[in-house]
Amino acid sequence: MNTNHPEAGAGAEKTLPTVSLTQAFWFWLKLGFISFGGPAGQIAIMHQELVERRRWISERRFLHALNYCMVLPGPEAQQLATYIGWLMHRTWGGLVAGGLFVLPSLFILIGLSWVYIAFGDVPWVAGLFYGIKPAVTAIVVQATVRIGSRALKNSAMWAVAAAAFVAIFALQVPFPFIVLGAAVVGYAGSRWSPATFSGNAAGHDKANLSSVPALIDDHTPTPEHALFKWSRLARVVAVGAVLWAVPMMALTGILGWDHTLTQMGWFFTKAALLTFGGAYAVLPYVYQGGVTHFGWLTPSQMIDGLALGETTPGPLIMVVAFVAFVGGYVKAVFGPDAVFLAGATAAVLVTWFTFLPSFLFILAGGPLVESTHGQLGFTAPLTAITAAVVGVILNLALFFGYHVWWPQGFAGSIDWVSVVISLGAAVALMRYQRKVIHVIAVCALVGLAYRLFV
Repeated sequence: MNTNHPEAGAGAEKTLPTVSLTQAFWFWLKLGFISFGGPAGQIAIMHQELVERRRWISERRFLHALNYCMVLPGPEAQQLATYIGWLMHRTWGGLVAGGLFVLPSLFILIGLSWVYIAFGDVPWVAGLFYGIKPAVTAIVVQATVRIGSRALKNSAMWAVAAAAFVAIFALQVPFPFIVLGAAVVGYAGSRWSPATFSGNAAGHDKANLSSVPALIDDHTPTPEHALFKWSRLARVVAVGAVLWAVPMMALTGILGWDHTLTQMGWFFTKAALLTFGGAYAVLPYVYQGGVTHFGWLTPSQMIDGLALGETTPGPLIMVVAFVAFVGGYVKAVFGPDAVFLAGATAAVLVTWFTFLPSFLFILAGGPLVESTHGQLGFTAPLTAITAAVVGVILNLALFFGYHVWWPQGFAGSIDWVSVVISLGAAVALMRYQRKVIHVIAVCALVGLAYRLFV
């Protein structure tokens, strides 16, 4: 079959109506406002809408794209939206899909961050966050269980997860090295024991049950714009380098290398390039830099930021916008009379530097991925990386539990009310399958009542 022929997909087009970029725009805009629930929830929404309901893409093509996005550093749900948008409508389709996945969350978080930092000492606001923090601890525990149930299918995966936990908890091994080690194990495992490392990244092993063909079906040839060409790769990389270098050089030249905004741009560029495994895996790295090294915010504020990220649509990694807003606001980088402008500017800049690599990974790497359907050597490292992420997220859950349940450290007394709220949230999430936003809302009201009336 000649995949370079522009008419190769005509057969599929006769059975399904085409989808214009305008139609896709309105769908991606809607998704940007309803994509709650973290990466798992967002991917589930896209699967339901794009695979099952609208039939824009087949199950197998959807999962193959997801495999690639989970291997990449950065937010896999946003990258998956970018990939599907690009596959359907070229570069503009990818930019629209990925951009609208982020922008609603950015504007909402800027507003919520301002309310938090400006009015956080007001008793009723403090009470709400007193209840939200224990709920966040339960949410991270749920993420550990959810990803673990999907990834730890055999003793080898359990061993990878355990090794990752020991490496980050006891040995303080940087997360990128853990991911690299897991990828090497996965690749070697694909040669040594293929069956062990052939797990499916999305937890779906069944075939597509729908008999209705998809717009991009299993056997639909790769469209011309998605075929690999060295000239196209070079062009994408060059444009991406310019889009990164111009704002970074402007920040350095105008403000200086040591300025807060410049350091934010450089730090979150590294975070975007060096952190794998989704938002929960990124958070320890962001904490290490934002709290410990630069002092942009406190540990308590970091947990509050994660709570805000959980209650807004869009990628959970948008917590970086909260970190940047608080840092820019507190540091008053534009002077004491422009603290909101400082925070908002920092949030926008950090969002740019965090998500720019995600677009480049898809636009540059997508054509290569389209030529790797069904290759175990490509998917096996993902299986091992996903198992390692379970160990890393478990470490994050312990980190949050320590700061919430022992707010003064182990030397102080345990906060039993926070423990009870965490346990109640965990039961609601894992036993009764309640939605995250509902659990956070109830816990916030419990915290408010306790602080105001007890």
